[in-house]
Amino acid sequence: MTEGETPGPEKVAHEISALAEQTRHVIEDFWQRQFDEAKEGGFALVDPNSVTRAFIDFGVRLMSDPARLIQAQLGFLQTQTELWQRMLMRAQGEDARPMIAPESGDRRFKDRAWDEELLFDYLKQSYLLSAEWMRGLVNEVGDQDPEAKERISFYTRQFTSALSPTNFALTNPMVLQKARESGGRNLVEGLKHLLSDLERGKGRLKISMADESAFRVGENVAASDGQVVFQNELMQLIQYAPTTETVFKRPLLLVPPWINKFYILDLQPKNSFIRHAVDQGHTVFTISWANPTKAHAEIAFEDYLRKGPLAAMQAIEDATGEREINVLGFCIGGILVSTLLGHLAAKGEDGRIKSATFLTSLFDFKDVGEARVFIDDRQIAQIEKRIAEKGFLEGHHMADMFSMMRENDLIWSFVVNNYLMGREPMAFDLLYWNSDATRLPAAMLVEYLKAFYQENRLREPGGLTIAGTPIDLSQVKTPVYLMAAKEDHIAPWKSCYAGTQLFAGPRRFLLAASGHIAGVINPPAARKYGHWINTKLPKEADAWLEDAIWQEGSWWPDWYRWLKAKAGKQVPARVVGEGGLEPIEPAPGSYVKVRASD
Repeated sequence: MTEGETPGPEKVAHEISALAEQTRHVIEDFWQRQFDEAKEGGFALVDPNSVTRAFIDFGVRLMSDPARLIQAQLGFLQTQTELWQRMLMRAQGEDARPMIAPESGDRRFKDRAWDEELLFDYLKQSYLLSAEWMRGLVNEVGDQDPEAKERISFYTRQFTSALSPTNFALTNPMVLQKARESGGRNLVEGLKHLLSDLERGKGRLKISMADESAFRVGENVAASDGQVVFQNELMQLIQYAPTTETVFKRPLLLVPPWINKFYILDLQPKNSFIRHAVDQGHTVFTISWANPTKAHAEIAFEDYLRKGPLAAMQAIEDATGEREINVLGFCIGGILVSTLLGHLAAKGEDGRIKSATFLTSLFDFKDVGEARVFIDDRQIAQIEKRIAEKGFLEGHHMADMFSMMRENDLIWSFVVNNYLMGREPMAFDLLYWNSDATRLPAAMLVEYLKAFYQENRLREPGGLTIAGTPIDLSQVKTPVYLMAAKEDHIAPWKSCYAGTQLFAGPRRFLLAASGHIAGVINPPAARKYGHWINTKLPKEADAWLEDAIWQEGSWWPDWYRWLKAKAGKQVPARVVGEGGLEPIEPAPGSYVKVRASD
């Protein structure tokens, strides 16, 4: 049926019948899920009791100063009255400047109707003023516990974001226009999408972010040529085939996060970090982590070190004959690499790693941004209880947490696109990867949250003992390259900058524009974003940025220039399988294909 064509009675009856049957299945799945959750004691990454207590305390403090509350309410009424007066002036043809505009980067109100049509302009400004007033009210209440205030601010934002007029059919001009053009077909298609997402989540709304039928791991994502040359129960090690006649002598080991799958570094040829590094003449190895099951329940952080990079280093030596390597860690993979460096330094073996690169990796957990909302004592205890029974944390919990940190981009934009506009999700490789969640083993997760996030022991000399050695980053003399992203909501860049003050060897810090993923995966050919460079490393991050120089384009060329001096001389390209390790299976291997829903 073409868009706008009116369906016949038989077609309508068939669709209604099909939707009714689908709805019945969805409701059955929903109640079954509630029953199963109740039987298991119930669990949510967000502890409602913790949120409730924080808002009750906020309400008590707010009511303790009635004059301030009355003043705030009067200010709100005055602002809304002024807006109404300006709208009346505009209706009479007079010039009336907007009282407020969306923040830079807020894409919710990009349709022209929000500015050009009086009603929608009023709805937009009234909403933005109300949201600003609520944020101001939260900030004005003094004598609050900082963590409680952060929690209240976070959930106030979730509330105001949910109430945006863009999220409702009758107050979104794009949705209304689409309904007029299609005879309401967009809302019917949106209902189908909603029911399908509920079915996929088996009673939990699992919003489709990408057209999953458009991608196949190993075919058009994670498709760089290579072989798995080593594996254990925790990881597979992939060696990639060379694309140059000669390569640098020292291999490059990539240690990706196990909170996500490794192929964020190998999406498609045009934006594959791995393919690009191979094309620069590096012999690239990467770790592909196992997607944990209950059998991995007792796997600890130390196991990730022993069976991850330490095992990979030995395998690389067996495969290439090279004992010296360069290593790169991304996100939590970088945190693991920092403990690797501390471990090797304690054993007097730090010379095996000639350089270490850290991409958006935290070193000081004093400020971890909004992630702190999810990891107070009560919520960690709740997580610990849940995963003690299952042996792992389900993948969707971490995905939900990251989505809530950017709720308008990663939740509400898809609600509008999929359910109100009735559109199919886009074929977008990054969002496909983002939806391919991983589980986290119980012992490792609890240890990581307590030792790193809560107790901030990584930056303390000897604060951690891993694999039998105290971890003291001040004893690490390995040259390090630290890259952070200015808009990173997962690893705040100033907390990444703290690494410049911890290591004893040569250090280079670079700050990229954009966020946790887009700032990293930024190939030069894309000609996007840019970065700041400053060779001086003052103690404070703000002082570093104040004197930093802005450079257009990708940060990759800067890193390649830095890495070249650590990579050794040129040697003939290494053919995978001709060294000391036989190939096990073609890249990307089987571990990465295990989905969290399996």
